[in-house]
Amino acid sequence: MPTNREDTRTIPAAQVQQALKQVLMEVQKPARYTGGEYNSVNKDADKMDVRFAFCFPDIYEIGMSFLGEKILYELLNRHENWWCERAFMPWTDMKAQMEAHDIPLYTLESKTPLSQFDIVGFTLEYELCYTNILAMLRLSGIPLRAEDRDESWPLIIAGGPCVCNAEPMADFFDVMQLGEGEQMLQDICAAVEEGKKQGLTKQQLLEKLAGIPGVYIPSFYDVTYLPDGRIASVHPNNPHAPEKIIKAIVKDLDSFVPPENFIVPMIGAVQDRACVEVLRGCVRGCRFCQAGQIYRPFRERSPKLISDSARALCRNTGYDELSLTSLSTSDHSKLEEVLDRLNAWAEADHVSLSLPSLRVDNFSQSLVEKTTKVRKSGLTFAAEAGTQRLRDVINKNVTWEQIERTCTIAFQEGYTSVKLYFMMGLPTETLEDIKGIADTAQKVVDLYYSLDHAKGKGVQVTISVACFVPKPDTPFQFCAQDRRETLREKQKYLLSCVHSRKIKVNYHDSATSVLEGVFAKGDRRLGRVIETAFENGAFFDTWEEYFDYDRWLAAFKTCGVDPDFYNYREIALDEVTPWAHLDVGVSQAFLAREYEKALRAETTQPCNRQCNGCGANKLLGGPCFEYSKDLV
Repeated sequence: MPTNREDTRTIPAAQVQQALKQVLMEVQKPARYTGGEYNSVNKDADKMDVRFAFCFPDIYEIGMSFLGEKILYELLNRHENWWCERAFMPWTDMKAQMEAHDIPLYTLESKTPLSQFDIVGFTLEYELCYTNILAMLRLSGIPLRAEDRDESWPLIIAGGPCVCNAEPMADFFDVMQLGEGEQMLQDICAAVEEGKKQGLTKQQLLEKLAGIPGVYIPSFYDVTYLPDGRIASVHPNNPHAPEKIIKAIVKDLDSFVPPENFIVPMIGAVQDRACVEVLRGCVRGCRFCQAGQIYRPFRERSPKLISDSARALCRNTGYDELSLTSLSTSDHSKLEEVLDRLNAWAEADHVSLSLPSLRVDNFSQSLVEKTTKVRKSGLTFAAEAGTQRLRDVINKNVTWEQIERTCTIAFQEGYTSVKLYFMMGLPTETLEDIKGIADTAQKVVDLYYSLDHAKGKGVQVTISVACFVPKPDTPFQFCAQDRRETLREKQKYLLSCVHSRKIKVNYHDSATSVLEGVFAKGDRRLGRVIETAFENGAFFDTWEEYFDYDRWLAAFKTCGVDPDFYNYREIALDEVTPWAHLDVGVSQAFLAREYEKALRAETTQPCNRQCNGCGANKLLGGPCFEYSKDLV
């Protein structure tokens, strides 16, 4: 396949299209690679000042489910002189065909090779997708490392939640975006447009970009280490780089209209429905949840905008299912008004509503009635832990009485199946807590059969148990992770505690969780490990049939890096972390306080009831809630 700039930067789109005619009949699901979907955007490339390739490091069906891409795709394409196009990681059969026929990775809209764009952007959604990013760069003929790319190559940038600890992938990116991209990405594109017109060098452009809130230029920072391997300091080496990068946020969600023209995929996406983001952030403060911390502060969209955008979206796409997305949709302060506005047109338009992020402590019969007027969707609740003590440790603020009440409402409304999410490997966890998972599921089964209407009908309770991974910017970032052997023993014990065919148990592979933990809290030394594993054949690590744990262990050994250092070691409360220079708004002092409360099994009130001084209000320049205006 092409491996240098002359090859890929001079291949015309027409040549790519012609080559595709030879290979598409040789692969499964060729519609993944053709483009031409309804609502996709096509423009005249010769009239564009900025061309942006949005790359998702997994297959088409998964990438087309990603709301972030839909938001930024529509936002950038509103500019007449900018063109945002899409690229996905090809499946193994297509990858082999592209390599055999010298077809570089291209965008679906124009079939232009990625190396010919001004900006190539990746989303870092999950740590085990890192090798797919390198695979996409290699397929594009673009050098993997930022230091090996001169002015003639596109600017390679990254965004997404994993940028909160950008360091394991820092060597591969010119620019990384910390925080929310709606305004930040537009500012980056505007700077690139201006830089092209002014003839700026790459170095000059990077220095200009460093002044944009939330922009992190990894090459502008030096990392030093202590003799024991811990980080001594992270300091800028360029006068244009700030000491700390503070994440970008959208202060007023209503200032950005949700996308109303989703691209309708050629083949079914994993989440193939209309969806509108109703709020951002979370008030709950679960101590294990990274998203609940890094997306603070809590902000809502207005009911009218939600309803108007949702109706336009359904009519522009033909979708008959609408999902109201967020970390905790039922915490919207005006949810009843939102549902009333939606139901004013949804039933007539035969559009069903779903709330994927329901809480057991505010689930109600009214919510059921207002979301089942067209059809019923499944019910999923996150209990997270099997005992009240452990739920208090993780600050879940959920009791069995609330779980019982919620399931009672669901069963009385005709539901016969419930899915419960749990984790294992949580801090302070004992085997009694593991048994509590099975006991909770059994109590739900018994509850169902205690109700009069249940006679003659069966029930199914599914418990999905994930392996807990300590993540940066959470109170549990200081914790060591459970070893793989320990997790396996806990999984076996859980299965031994389930005695009913009415209960189905799903659990995650502990090996992938261990590797996720390494990269979640790792530093720049892991870049060599990722590259070595990739060169030895690692990609599609999120797919069980391609994940090879031994290959990763060999890569660590080759690079002289001990993975146990990152996930099996406690972090001191005052330790300099790899992400210490990346400020998501939540203070380290707050995280330390919450960790100490966790060890005492003390809970913290949701922040819409009591301000707990996390520091995120500073990003707004004022209080997060009206009640707290005199407290912060």
